[in-house]
Parts: sequence; structure tokens; C-alpha cells
Amino acid sequence: MDMRFSPEELAFRDEVREFIANNYPQELKGARRGELSKDEILAWHRILYKKGWVAPHWPVEYGGTGWSITQRYIWNEENARAETTPLLPFGLSMVGPVIYTFGNEEQKKRFLPGILSGDDWWCQGYSEPGSGSDLASLRTKAVREGDHYIVNGGKTWTTLAQHADWMFCLVRTDPNAKQQEGISFLLIDMKTPGITVRPIITMDGSHEVNEVFLEDVKVPAENLIGEENKGWTYAKFLLGNERSGIAGVARSKKAIERLKSLATAELVDGTPLMKTDEFSRKVAEVEIDLSALEVTELRTLAAESKGRGPGPEASILKIKGTEIQQRITELAVEAVGNYALVQAPRLEVSGNEFVPGPEGSQGVAQDYFNMRKTSIYGGSNEIQHNIIAKMVLGL
Repeated sequence: MDMRFSPEELAFRDEVREFIANNYPQELKGARRGELSKDEILAWHRILYKKGWVAPHWPVEYGGTGWSITQRYIWNEENARAETTPLLPFGLSMVGPVIYTFGNEEQKKRFLPGILSGDDWWCQGYSEPGSGSDLASLRTKAVREGDHYIVNGGKTWTTLAQHADWMFCLVRTDPNAKQQEGISFLLIDMKTPGITVRPIITMDGSHEVNEVFLEDVKVPAENLIGEENKGWTYAKFLLGNERSGIAGVARSKKAIERLKSLATAELVDGTPLMKTDEFSRKVAEVEIDLSALEVTELRTLAAESKGRGPGPEASILKIKGTEIQQRITELAVEAVGNYALVQAPRLEVSGNEFVPGPEGSQGVAQDYFNMRKTSIYGGSNEIQHNIIAKMVLGL
């Protein structure tokens, strides 16, 4: 018996495990999100929506599950264990909580159902060319004309905008105010005339991010969240939720399991790489850091259960979580060596025979390159160090 959980919690874990085993689409197993179509990405989301489990962290009155912190922890653990495709965070974890916390009743009724069902796909209009780490310097402007805003500018690194129905967008509505005080939070229909989406191909070869250009885009004023020029407050709230979610503790645990399997299959002078002193030390160091991060994450979840939103500890979760994710992919590349470079099924020539590479080595290089972004998105780790220095250390 797992002594971490009560009998009731163990029963819940068994229920979750059985549901995933019986309902997770077989065609999604082992697939990477960059290889999936829009419908495939949404398949698991829609299954969970029908079950009522798509938004465990939302308040019950808006469609949440009412689960305890431990149940949410178990849910994350079991999804990582089964290697399910992570649900897109932009609606569920980012703009959804902003809308039910700061939006008016009409906005909640209009937008929350589509976020829960997956009918509305959202993207994030934050970063701009020249306004990434220094997000408050953004220049996309919105000018009020009657009952609409006219928006002009551009956003970059906009994840999966090629599929999006809506964008939550930071815009400058008072060019004469201090940087943070002149920003508003708008919801923009991506079908509006004047919006152009252009792909950015990342170094792992995938089309995951984009540039978005907005030229005289007409946005109804009713799509303004909260008050005009108060958008920085809502933006910080959203980023706190995003950074907490980026930590990815449960999935890093699973990634370490895969890493150990790869390193056990690889031999160095007849000895499994995993049993060599140098490599086993590196893996142990990552595991220790991950255990410490897990404790921090649980403390943050406990605070949230008492009604306190993510504070500066979200920056700690973001920094350490992304560093650990990158270190795991680096060790995976070290473990499989030249096999990591090939994206096709693993084969090498030995004499006149083709010899398969280690199981699980396919895609290791793709994962490594893709994970380079984690220390940049959601607020670069350098900026997170500044936040910790100011908010925690008082420097």
C-alpha cells in the first residue's frame, strides 16, 4: 500500500488509473504534440470534458471538479504515468481563470463553456519583437472608437496560433502612462479581418509558434476584461498560473524513468551506462532537485487551497522546473549518443546488417531542441531571478 495516501485517496487513484487506461485514445500514445492535428490534440480534452474532469483546478461553480489538493496531485501523477498528451493550457490554465476571476457575468457565460468543451481554441498575445523579457514595453496599441477598439501591432512566439479561434491579448491603451499602467487585456476573435498568422519553424523542425500581425483589427469594447489600463494586473495573475504549471514535476518524474531505461540499455565497456559513477551521479542530482521542487509545488498547491493565488514562489517553480526538464533531455542525448540525431526508426550499419538502436531513443534530439525554449517562455528565467530577488529577498 502507498503510505502517502488514505484508503479513499487510493480508491480515487485506482479510479483515475482505470479511466485513463480505458479511455485514452490509442492513436495518441507516444505521439508528440507537434505531430498531431487540431482534432487529435483536442481528442483527450473532449473525453475529459464529457467526464467532467477537464478543469480540476477551476471552482465548482464554473465547471471544476471540487477535488482536494491530494486528488489533483494524484491526477497529475497518473496522467504523467500514462504519458497522456498534456491539455493545452491557454484556455484552461491561463485565460479561463482570468475570465472567471476578473470578467463580468456576460463574459463568463459567453467564454467559459467554450473553454471547457474545447470548442474554442485560445492563443496568447503577450510577447512582441523587442518586448519579450521586458513585456511591459509592448507597443501593440488599441484606440477606442465608439463601441470598439482598433488594434494595430504584432505578437510573436504565439504558440499554435495557426489553430486558434481566439487570442487573449495585451494592448497599450494609454501611450502617455507609465509602462505597466497603460496596458489593457482584450479578447480578440482570430477570424476578425486584419489578422495575419505567419509560421516560425523551430530548430526541432516543428511548426509550433507563429508571428501574428494585427492591422486595423476591430474589437468590440465588450471584449475588454476588467478595467481599461488595468491589464497588467490581470497579466501578472495569468503569468503566476502559467509559471506554476510549467514546473511539470510529475512528467519530469516519468522522463527520469525513461532516461534510466535508456541509460541501462547503453553499455560502456560492457557496463550499463546507468551503473557508471559519473552518469549515475548526474541522474541522482537531478532526482534530488526534482524531489525538492515537488515539495515546493505541494506547498504552493496547499496555499492555493486556502484561497491564496500563486506568489513569487511561482517563479521558483518556473526556474527549477524548466532547468530540470532541460537537464533530463541533455542526459538523454548523452545516453543514446549518435542515435539521438536520427528522427527515423533507429538503425545503424554493422557490417552488412542493420542493428536497431535502443528502444525509446527515437525523438531524443527533438525533445532536446524543443526544451531549449522552456527557460525563455512564461517569462525568461533571468527575469524570474529578478522577481525572486525583489519579492522574496527584498533586494
